[in-house]
Amino acid sequence: MADIKTMSNKVAAPRQFNVVSLNARRWEIFPQLIAVMVLLTLVSIFHVWSRVKVIELNLQMMDVGNQLKNEQQEQNRLKLEVASMKTPVRIEALAKGELGMALPKEQQVVIVK
Repeated sequence: MADIKTMSNKVAAPRQFNVVSLNARRWEIFPQLIAVMVLLTLVSIFHVWSRVKVIELNLQMMDVGNQLKNEQQEQNRLKLEVASMKTPVRIEALAKGELGMALPKEQQVVIVK
């Protein structure tokens, strides 16, 4: 029994927390907590802004791609139209029909040496 009394004397008394010191500690870390919250908010806003910007740029790229495709089709159509207008048969028909021209006779041809 004597051993129990000596052991109970060695047990430390429960530690008393000072409520005032806990509240003071909370107020000490409050500015850092606000700074972290502001930083996280700014990072989140930047992330969302960058995602929106990427989506806008992708849409613009698609529009430019469609416009390029349309312009290439128009260029191909115009090349075909130019080729059809350069045909000798068409030029001869226009010369004879609208301009009243005819092939030259032998007396009208002059050979230059």
